[in-house]
Amino acid sequence: MAEITFRVNGSEKKVSVSSETPLLWVLRDTLELTGTKFGCGAGLCGACTVHIDGNAVRSCATLVSQVAGKSVTTIEGLAASDGLPLHILQAAWIAEEVPQCGYCQTGQIMSAAALLARSPHPTDDQITKAMNGNLCRCGTYERIRKAIHRAADAGRSAREIAELRRESGDGGGR
Repeated sequence: MAEITFRVNGSEKKVSVSSETPLLWVLRDTLELTGTKFGCGAGLCGACTVHIDGNAVRSCATLVSQVAGKSVTTIEGLAASDGLPLHILQAAWIAEEVPQCGYCQTGQIMSAAALLARSPHPTDDQITKAMNGNLCRCGTYERIRKAIHRAADAGRSAREIAELRRESGDGGGR
């Protein structure tokens, strides 16, 4: 057993587990954050995608010892990261009616969020590249693409509004 400390969704966590335990099982079984799903166990399907220091990674193929001292964000912490009840991608997912069975969706959203953080208004090619490897057995890929574009457009609008507020001296505190 090893004692490993890392941040999860903004809170410091200390766990006592084998250092060889996949992060997925620490999140689900030890920390009871069950939004991250087990899909293939080999890092191939993307259902277990989380962010480590802002990068999308497969938690089933990441040992908990690899996140010591790092920051992990799960789907549960994604909305909290921007202070809204839903992350802009979650709202876009709902608006575009993306989920069918829904099993892969948390991993899809986490991969899309990492993409939008790097490229706030991605092209179709950038979306394809970023989402490659996130499998959807229901085949909702076109709705996923539409939801990412919708979130990017809404994010651009929000950034434009924030910039206008800054320029006008209104910090948005009203």
